[in-house]
Amino acid sequence: MSFFISDALAQAEGAPAGDPLLGLLFPIGLIIILYFLMIRPQIKRQKEHKRLVEGLGKGDEVVTMGGVAGRITDLGDNFAQVEVADNVIIKIRRQAIEAVLPKGSLKDL
Repeated sequence: MSFFISDALAQAEGAPAGDPLLGLLFPIGLIIILYFLMIRPQIKRQKEHKRLVEGLGKGDEVVTMGGVAGRITDLGDNFAQVEVADNVIIKIRRQAIEAVLPKGSLKDL
């Protein structure tokens, strides 16, 4: 019944072991590729969003992450008041603002 089990053969004594740094080359390469394809673009998007939120002003027409479009009526440190319809004002976090629309876009909606 031993024909189903293969014999274990040890490495010959004179065989070269190989360079240990060569074994680390592949994981290091994967980390570098991961950084340039995933981490770096995410950091760039975060910086752009931070600039957008810091540059908000009264009267800007914005769209929130939830899809609510309106005009900013008041700004605080962390919150903004957005008028979504005549005399309908909601309070949202500044970080929830996804995009600033060009002036007059709300009239087209």
